[in-house]
This record gives sequence, C-alpha cells and structure tokens, in this order.
Amino acid sequence: MTSSAAAPARHALKQACSAVGLDSAGAEPLRLAENQIWRLPHQGVIVRIAREGQSAAAAREVRVARWLDQENVPAIRLVDVEQPVEAGGRPVTFWAELPPQEHGSVEDVAQLLAQLHSLPTPDIELGYLDPFIRVDERLQAATTIRDDDKEWLRALHRDLAAAWAERPAGLPDRAVHGDAWPGNIVRTADGVLMMDLERFSVGPPEWDLVSTAVRAKTTGAVSSGEYDRFCAVYGHDVAAWEGYPILARARELRMVTYAAQHAASNAEWRSQAQFRIDCLRGRSGPRPWSWRGIL
Repeated sequence: MTSSAAAPARHALKQACSAVGLDSAGAEPLRLAENQIWRLPHQGVIVRIAREGQSAAAAREVRVARWLDQENVPAIRLVDVEQPVEAGGRPVTFWAELPPQEHGSVEDVAQLLAQLHSLPTPDIELGYLDPFIRVDERLQAATTIRDDDKEWLRALHRDLAAAWAERPAGLPDRAVHGDAWPGNIVRTADGVLMMDLERFSVGPPEWDLVSTAVRAKTTGAVSSGEYDRFCAVYGHDVAAWEGYPILARARELRMVTYAAQHAASNAEWRSQAQFRIDCLRGRSGPRPWSWRGIL
C-alpha cells in the first residue's frame, strides 16, 4: 500500500483506538487489504478493521467470542472494551495478541469441533448457515476464466443449492465454525485454540467436518491415516453420511471460486484456478487431486 493510500487507513485506526481508550502510537500494519489488521505492540492488541457494510458480521463475531469464552472453548479473546466500534464507516474489533503459533493437527481440529458441537445452540443471533455465501460474487469477479467454465460453475451452484435445500437428515443443528481447518485451529505453547470466528452460524455440524474430509478425499492434503485419526477423535465419519456428496461438492465449489477470484488479480494463480475447474469438470481424472493452496 502506498503512503498516500495508507494515510486514511492509519486515520481510521487512530479514530477507532481513541474511541475505546487505546493508544495507536507505534501501530504496525500486518495486513492492509479489504480487511485491515494492525498490531499495537506495546499493548498486546490486534486491531481488525473490516470492510464497509460488515457491521452486522463484526457484531456477530463479538457475540461468538463472548459466548465461547463463557463456555470455556479455547479461542481468540476480545480485549475488554466496548466493541465493535465504527471508524470511517468500517466496523473495528480489538483482540488479545496471540503468542507464536503453528497450524494445528487434524486431531486438534477434531477435538475442538467435538467440544463446540457438544454445546447447546447458543441464545445469540447467529443466522443459519449459507454454504454458498459469496460464491456469486466470486464468479462475478473471476474475469480470467472462460465463459463456458463460468456458466458451468453457475449451473453447478444452482444444482447444489437445490440439493442442499433437500439434503438428507443428519446430526442435530449446532453452532458451527464454518471454516474449520488447521489454519484456523492453531497451537500455541499454551495449547490449541480456535481463530477466525467470522463464519460462525447455526447449521449441520457436518459442514465443519466436511472441510477435513474434502482435504482427504478431494485435494489429497490429508492422508488416509490422518483422516482416520480425525474421525476417531471426533467420533463420526461424515463421509459415510448419504448427504456427504452434497456438502463436499459445495465445499469444492467454494475452493474453486476462491481460486478463480484471486486469479483475476494475480496471474500466479491462474493455472491453479483452471486446474481446479478442470478437475470438477472431469478433465483431470478421479479424486483425489493435488490442489495447491491459494495465498
């Protein structure tokens, strides 16, 4: 980000910090994109400035963090200030800085998901799970993929949305994380904790479990032995459920459209985006495929 572009970002940070009694002097930018992440090194605080129009999502994330704290689920913790606040039309939240961390194992993911899904559905407004959130936006932004591929993906989206609405019965609805993978279930010296709470909703626990199953059975990122251990720790194999293909295909569609969106602004990802499309369209043999991570 250029200095001229960074000035409004720093002004919003200063405004937000001032509103809750924090000093923004010496703030370090960790990420300056649609969502901005700043570190206040002298106070051990991480400041997250979300996109305009995301006030409801930020408020939900704060409610979730407080609920997890009450239920003793290890997760990122809020700083004890009134939040979220608005700065320049953007919602801002404040979090306790974490010690050094690394990705959790599949067993760590299973353990925390089992703990989360064992809880009664909280009496807070979460909204119901939409497995296709932002898929249309991503396809609109995917300007580098071929028109026939884009139309095929849109048709797949329609078919899966219809199948989702008529999916077979499964586990009882619970609060679900929404994006449960080892990058969001991290390990520190103090133990394992949950990060990235913005996709929390109420829905089938299978949606959280499908993330690891797809990494085993679609992308090959998880070995069969790791997947067996994941199922053993959680106590359930989502791939044995008759509704698994619907949720797995929905997750695959999300992964493909995510890559296609980023390919539009970064040529480095164009071949990977096309490869993922080719896989779904039956041009690259049977699963599992070797998909590279994006960003």
